[in-house]
Amino acid sequence: MTTERPRHKWGMVVDIDRCTGCEACVVACESENNEPISEEGHFLQRRAMEWIHVQRYWEGEFPEVKARFIPVLCQHCENAPCEPVCPVYATYHNNEGLNVQVYNRCVGTRYCANNCPYQVRFFNHWEPVWPESLRNQLNSDVTVRSRGIMEKCTFCVQRIRRAERQAAQDGRELKDMEFQPACAQACPTSALVFGDLNNQDSKVSRMAKDQRHYKLLEELGTGPNVIYLKKVDVNAHA
Repeated sequence: MTTERPRHKWGMVVDIDRCTGCEACVVACESENNEPISEEGHFLQRRAMEWIHVQRYWEGEFPEVKARFIPVLCQHCENAPCEPVCPVYATYHNNEGLNVQVYNRCVGTRYCANNCPYQVRFFNHWEPVWPESLRNQLNSDVTVRSRGIMEKCTFCVQRIRRAERQAAQDGRELKDMEFQPACAQACPTSALVFGDLNNQDSKVSRMAKDQRHYKLLEELGTGPNVIYLKKVDVNAHA
């Protein structure tokens, strides 16, 4: 008799109150996942690639104006609009809460990007090129993608699989906070926390129940696995 592999539900909580907009998460994500360098020309053509980006917005009226920051990445939706429109099943939702992207199956129709309300899918318009000084820093655990396919946040699935293999070799279950995606690991204020939402004792599960929690565009019914915690304004009146 074989025991069924326990199913995790990986998710992330982003505490907006802790985010300072430093973009350490952006740099860490690019380094970990072999993302091509987005130069000024790419941004001017609106073809820059950032799996996670920090959006800035303003609150208040002059002169009492405050800058706010919100990191936005693939929401790994339970009911993802990007999945049913893919003609080759290159993107699908697995039993661990991840919106998976199969690079060698993608044919670059970009239907998924058109159907994503969060605009967090990116088309690889060019073959990736790195300066000679940066080629040795490429992550051998992550494939280097060629042009013509869609890319997006994977919750650093290579780290998830590595941790699962190590736990299996040790004959134990995964421990809470045993690993984190590159963005969460690099965040200096711990604004991003990753973990198993099915584990009620995990830090991410406890944070997800905070009264400040909300989800982006929740009214669309996409069921994101990324939960945000509202900014706390100490000067606001009750």
